[in-house]
Amino acid sequence: MEPINLRSFKIKSGKNKRKMRLFLTKVEKNPPRGLDKLAEKIEKEVWQEVDCLTCANCCKSMTPTFTKKDIVRISAHFDQTPDEFKEKWLYLDNNGDWMNTRTPCQFLDKKTNMCSIYAIRPADCAGFPHLAKKKMVEYIHVHKQNVEYCPATYKMVEKMKEMLSK
Repeated sequence: MEPINLRSFKIKSGKNKRKMRLFLTKVEKNPPRGLDKLAEKIEKEVWQEVDCLTCANCCKSMTPTFTKKDIVRISAHFDQTPDEFKEKWLYLDNNGDWMNTRTPCQFLDKKTNMCSIYAIRPADCAGFPHLAKKKMVEYIHVHKQNVEYCPATYKMVEKMKEMLSK
């Protein structure tokens, strides 16, 4: 597995973002038969090629949403009340979601690209990048967003495009 060159990825994803999103829109509007199985197959291939620890772009440029359960669990880890945790680390966005006040994520170790709270990380982080879901078509909007941030998502869409064009 080759390490991810984030600079090259950003250039490539920037150039192809529109094409990738258009492709995903077509898939969303007219899902091919067997899409869920295809996504499952592709996901296995993607994880043979992508090592998140050489990237961590999600932690560097995005913020997860923190659920109430996440906040309770993580604040307890720091011996804080949920309100103290929110006051120190989070803000409430326009959609009513709790988000990190800063990026990169305060829990990212920038030297190792590892999460300092990995075992208790937010559910949004644990599920990221949400590649193969039971109903893939319901996650297409997520992939449209993530294709420019996540090399695994980009690679999945690239492989899907290739397989569906055969």
